[in-house]
Amino acid sequence: MTIETPDKQQSSRFQLYDTNLHSRLILGSALYPSPDSLSGAVKASGAEIVTISLRRETAGRSAAKDFWQHIQKLGVKLLPNTAGCRTAKEAITTAQMARELFGTSWVKLEVIANDDTLQPDLFGLVEATKELSEQGFQVFPYTTEDLGAAEKLLTAGAEVLMPWGAPIGTGRGLMNPYALKTMRSYFPDTALIVDAGIGAPSHAAQAMEMGYDAILLNTAVAKAGDPVAMARAFKLAVEAGHLAFQALMIEERDMASPSTPVAGTPFFDLEKLD
Repeated sequence: MTIETPDKQQSSRFQLYDTNLHSRLILGSALYPSPDSLSGAVKASGAEIVTISLRRETAGRSAAKDFWQHIQKLGVKLLPNTAGCRTAKEAITTAQMARELFGTSWVKLEVIANDDTLQPDLFGLVEATKELSEQGFQVFPYTTEDLGAAEKLLTAGAEVLMPWGAPIGTGRGLMNPYALKTMRSYFPDTALIVDAGIGAPSHAAQAMEMGYDAILLNTAVAKAGDPVAMARAFKLAVEAGHLAFQALMIEERDMASPSTPVAGTPFFDLEKLD
């Protein structure tokens, strides 16, 4: 009998569009204190995909060139995002520019509805997903746990859905685990990635234990006291959560269940032993 190692189990049947992957952790590239800390975190995490913002890349010619060269040295697959876009039209234009600049049809699609929560605009998201899919993009929509919106996004051409755990950068973890569990059950054959709001490795493990395919995060690693150590912590948490899901965890109970059967337990009359 062949026993799979955790690495083999983690990589089994994990595909995003036409790309096979081993790592189930995706990292963002913003907010790091230095390029070296970004490189160290990516290596420690084992991530094969790194998100990159077109706005960051084009912010300044010299700085952008240096940043782009640094990213290229990481040897990872890029997932450009449309961060900061407020309309479908803005997001579509940004995605087109990103494809020209980075040479990839992958795009993390963000259409933001509210400045305080950075909640996705589901109407604009569906509109942009349909247009970009027709243009040959492979869309990773940043969405909520709304099942109706999810169905429309899949109909519009998306093959991956990325519901938030909590608002971007809050670190609050999974605010609505019930809805996330429902989404996982409702779309068993769709690649689902929890994106945004993850603040601790335990949050990532919780999502993976639900059966989610991957975790996308940025702030929790980039703003940690030690980004490299935190990246490794998240790597281990994602692996542990996925392995636990595969191993079939026990169901929760309302009452205690003895680990040692009562039947056959020896009982002694202490008075007779005296």
